[in-house]
Amino acid sequence: MTAGAAASPEVGAEGFWQPGTGIEWVYEGTGRHRDKPNVRPMTVIRDDADGLVAWLAPGTPLIRPVLTDGREMRHAGPVAMFTEERVLKLDIWHGTGILKVSPTGKPWSVWHFWHEDGSFSGWYVNLEAEHVRDAEARRTSTVDHVLDLWIRPDRTIEWKDEDELEGAVAAGRFTPAESDRIIADARSAVREIEAWTSPFADGWRDWSAPPDWRLPTAPVGFQVAHVAEELLS
Repeated sequence: MTAGAAASPEVGAEGFWQPGTGIEWVYEGTGRHRDKPNVRPMTVIRDDADGLVAWLAPGTPLIRPVLTDGREMRHAGPVAMFTEERVLKLDIWHGTGILKVSPTGKPWSVWHFWHEDGSFSGWYVNLEAEHVRDAEARRTSTVDHVLDLWIRPDRTIEWKDEDELEGAVAAGRFTPAESDRIIADARSAVREIEAWTSPFADGWRDWSAPPDWRLPTAPVGFQVAHVAEELLS
């Protein structure tokens, strides 16, 4: 998948979304937190048999789970972050934009980050379940697998959140066997990084969002979606 330009939004004949289509990229809640998803409205850049490429724009309204006191879940610690009660918060994406690539058949997505000055920051490999797509609902859903990789522009690799994966096992979120499989998936991703395969070699680091793309609206179905108007006013 190489970088491409935007077009009119619609679902193609083969069920792929056309560039410019607004979708929801969803990390489903699990277990007792099943009703607490992380929902990020995004704009399709490219979608085909090789996978999905989408853009999370700065300032996008989104839904995310937080602790009941409003803090980020990781503030509870690597075990309690998986056991403490959660609530949903309507927020906006405060960072620079993220270009995400979900390669078909891979248990991870690759996120491209930029600095405030527009220079490329690096790639983030988010370990996750293979996506389940609903073309008509314009939604792609997955489950986060906690462990991540950070790849700097010089291609050096850093493993991230290993303590949180251990905490997830201690909390019963994953079994030891599931944790082993996630670690094996990360090692597989490392081999692809070292071989510099797609999407790392596809030139997305030089992509920029078309200036006429508007911010997505707040996720559909959120109970206090009217707050989005306050956030965006």
